[in-house]
Amino acid sequence: MMNFDDLHQEAKKKILDAKDLKDLNDLRVYYLGKKGPVQALMKNMKDLPKAEKPAFGKKVNELKQDLNQRIEAKRDELTILEMNHKIEKEKIDITLPGRRTRSANLHPLTLVTEQLEDLFIGLGYQVIEGADITDDEYCFERANIPKDHPARAMQDSLYIDENYLLRTHTTAIQMAVLEQNAPNLPIKVVCPGKVYRRDDDDATHSHQFMQMEGLVVGKHVTLSDLKGTLEFLAKKMFGQDRQIRFRPSYFPFTEPSVEVDVSCHICNGKGCPTCKGTGWIEILGAGEVHPNVLKMAGYDPNECSGFAFGVGIERIAMLKYGIDDIRHFYTNDQRFSDLFDRFE
Repeated sequence: MMNFDDLHQEAKKKILDAKDLKDLNDLRVYYLGKKGPVQALMKNMKDLPKAEKPAFGKKVNELKQDLNQRIEAKRDELTILEMNHKIEKEKIDITLPGRRTRSANLHPLTLVTEQLEDLFIGLGYQVIEGADITDDEYCFERANIPKDHPARAMQDSLYIDENYLLRTHTTAIQMAVLEQNAPNLPIKVVCPGKVYRRDDDDATHSHQFMQMEGLVVGKHVTLSDLKGTLEFLAKKMFGQDRQIRFRPSYFPFTEPSVEVDVSCHICNGKGCPTCKGTGWIEILGAGEVHPNVLKMAGYDPNECSGFAFGVGIERIAMLKYGIDDIRHFYTNDQRFSDLFDRFE
């Protein structure tokens, strides 16, 4: 059997020459494991005379301790070497120019939506959003559009089943707000969001677009209050020189109802291709809230009144930024988005 000194010298040399942590661990298992030469020495102790066993056992333990200490010292050394090697390998040359992170622009529809929200928040309105899927009652019935009403044909809808559909206007949010707050007054909300209709896509129409509808209900709310609000809106969005005009119209949700035009911001009312020579551009529909709508929501139309309006976000963006095709908003062309880095 290999004697103590030969075994000790061999183990010390191999531990010293270990190249990496794996080699070192293999040596530890070989020399100090259950089947290793050091453990074999302990097994042979049974064949020694009783008087020699204590000294022999002490010498074997000293050998184990020495090898363990050498292995731990070598492990610390190899760990530092491997860490330094890794740091050297992964070192970054900070003298090289960095890669610029490209900041995306806000989408024009987001720009207009945020501008409108800020405007109405400043006037004391709440911004209320709702689910894109609604039921027939809140989308139509509560808006004074019963099942046999011809106005439903104007909003040919994307139904999920016979009762639920993708909302055709954000009026559905207003109806829920009215019901939840009845009979408390006043109510001042704007409701932005996507709406959906079965429509053929072209330069001015889309099956999906964005609206912001506004609703005010309180004591003695009149059509003149509506006009003052919309005139403020027009001046903020298109310039302080803008004027608005009301034209009689019809919406089931309001009575009386009006179409609202703004003086052309391109020609300042003189007539140009943008306003088709009229000097005016239609921007939205509005009116006094219909008494039936107030009754269905739990209000007494003899005690309160209100106005409502609905504006197309795409319509405002197209006029404000001179965009000639609504489809530009949805084609995800990066070149189109890049144009809006100059707009706040």
